[in-house]
Amino acid sequence: MENEEEVLATSNEPLDPNLHKKHISMIERLSNRHQTRLDNSLARQSESDSSSSSIATATTTASFLSRFSDSKCSIDSQLAQSRLTDPAQLRSHLDGISASISDLEKLVAESSYFLPSYEVRSSLKTISDLKQTLENLNSELIPKKKFSFKNKASKQDRGRSVSDSKQTAPENAASFSVSLEKLSFQVRDSPGLRNKNGETLVKNFKGSEVGEFTVSDLDSCEVRLIGSVRALFVHRLKNCRVYAGPVTGSILIEGAEDCVFVMASHQIRIHNAKGTDFYLRVRSRPIIEDSTGVRFAPYCLSYEGIEEDLREASLNEETGNWGNVDDFKWLRAVQSPNWSVLPENERVGMVQISNSGDGIEGN
Repeated sequence: MENEEEVLATSNEPLDPNLHKKHISMIERLSNRHQTRLDNSLARQSESDSSSSSIATATTTASFLSRFSDSKCSIDSQLAQSRLTDPAQLRSHLDGISASISDLEKLVAESSYFLPSYEVRSSLKTISDLKQTLENLNSELIPKKKFSFKNKASKQDRGRSVSDSKQTAPENAASFSVSLEKLSFQVRDSPGLRNKNGETLVKNFKGSEVGEFTVSDLDSCEVRLIGSVRALFVHRLKNCRVYAGPVTGSILIEGAEDCVFVMASHQIRIHNAKGTDFYLRVRSRPIIEDSTGVRFAPYCLSYEGIEEDLREASLNEETGNWGNVDDFKWLRAVQSPNWSVLPENERVGMVQISNSGDGIEGN
């Protein structure tokens, strides 16, 4: 190409028609080459810019997978040592494993912003398997004491099974269409609201440090939880309305029919829900299992001091994850038919609650 440019630059002689055509052809070739180089340079720059965010995401995902793998290997090692542990130290050993699994679950919740959906599903499946292995070890090594994950059972409730709890549920709960046999949870010894029918139940956590709180076996009740807790467990509710301030950890709902939940948390898992609406603010994608006819909308709760509570729980910003639901029992690429976005014209307005037993205000 340099020779062609030199010829054009130094040639001052008159050109005959044939030579003139050759010169024009050379000019076209030079122009085309220059344009090709320019296009390639711009393409490389564009690829570099577009890939920078992908590289960052891949880096953070790789970092998460490394931490997750290291933690899982450590838990696997602790599980393997359980049968060799001094019986006097066994309970403490198993409780330590339970805490490690909880930390691993929290890591997944905090990392779900950038993780691909497959990695979230795979990680939660691994955690579920670890929990099941721990449950099996407890049943085998400590057969006389029922083990409740992340909880220390009291003498009164040790060994209490789901079938036992059905005897203390309201009579109306017997008609609850959700199959209780499918629910695998253990009755928890945490503070809570249990076994009520047709009541307005108010609990104010402000000024107190509450870890886990349980709401179970309610029919046609209205529940108001003001303030913040670390974890919230909801079991077997029918025709109820639950309005809750921020939960700094996770919410587990197992068994809900014809209910409305207004909740904010870092993670929420919903099992066996039917015909129920969820108004959520959540840091990670909500998870549903064995549920039908559930609908989702953004969080819409207000009470005196809620903004401060949300800020302290790192839930003061809307993430939009309320509409990004994972159905773990729906593996196809198309939208799951088990959940939908609640139409705007069917949503409640901002819900205002207070400590009093008066009705809830809506606008």
